[in-house]
Amino acid sequence: MPFPALKTRLQQAPALLAPGVYDALTALLAEQAGFEAVYLSGGAVAYSQFGRSDVGLTTASEAVDVLQRITDRIAIPVIVDGDTGFGNAINVQRTVRDFERAGAAMIQLEDQTFPKRCGHLENKSLVSSAEMCGKLRAALDARHSADTLILARTDAVAVEGLEAAIERAEAYLACGVDALFIEAVNTAEQMDRVCGIFSSRVPMLANMVEGGKTPIQSADELGARGYRIVIFPGGTARFAAHQLQQYYASLRSAGTTAPMKERMFDFDQLNAVVGTPELMERSRRYAG
Repeated sequence: MPFPALKTRLQQAPALLAPGVYDALTALLAEQAGFEAVYLSGGAVAYSQFGRSDVGLTTASEAVDVLQRITDRIAIPVIVDGDTGFGNAINVQRTVRDFERAGAAMIQLEDQTFPKRCGHLENKSLVSSAEMCGKLRAALDARHSADTLILARTDAVAVEGLEAAIERAEAYLACGVDALFIEAVNTAEQMDRVCGIFSSRVPMLANMVEGGKTPIQSADELGARGYRIVIFPGGTARFAAHQLQQYYASLRSAGTTAPMKERMFDFDQLNAVVGTPELMERSRRYAG
């Protein structure tokens, strides 16, 4: 399900703001809120499907399973985190083909070694720039449609420093990728530096992680710096986890959901959100 308009949209202001989602329901709610795209991170899959950290424990097939459930439910583009491609260049090609068939509009690939870890955790390690370039070329060759965009991410800032990250990004851009993501820049000055070098040549992605290494800014602020994609990948899971802790504590204490009633959908309200009346009407049309 290619999205040919996405490449054009990334050349325009304002910056594309893509919230994190982790299943079909969160994606549906984001679409209903008016977002133009959503972002499915490897961390979100690990948090929601396994209750585990973003340290490379999930597999490509597990990510594809979540992705295809999302793309079956919403019509807006999904940017999906392909981690390291789950192996070497040949594994990357299978990952790209599987993600594309599952409906990914943009596939992100990073230069960490396998197993990877969240870009805002310590003690990451990288493959060589040459190996990553081979993986990116393999990804570009594997996609069925040029409208399926490839996003190259480097985690070199935390491992080799900003200048090395810039060198890697230059090499990745020369491979022909559609967008760049320099992860875990530490300051506004570093943001301006990388945007000054790349933003006029290729869409740049800014990753906003609450409590992470990069200063949190709004999509408008980041767009003014030169970024064209802004993601808040884990905010949805962090918000939901915080709210559910309160819900479960209240239910355990009170023995009823009554204290939380005003903070919840009731049965009919949730059915309205997920489209139950429309589904029942469609069922009647097919009933003969």
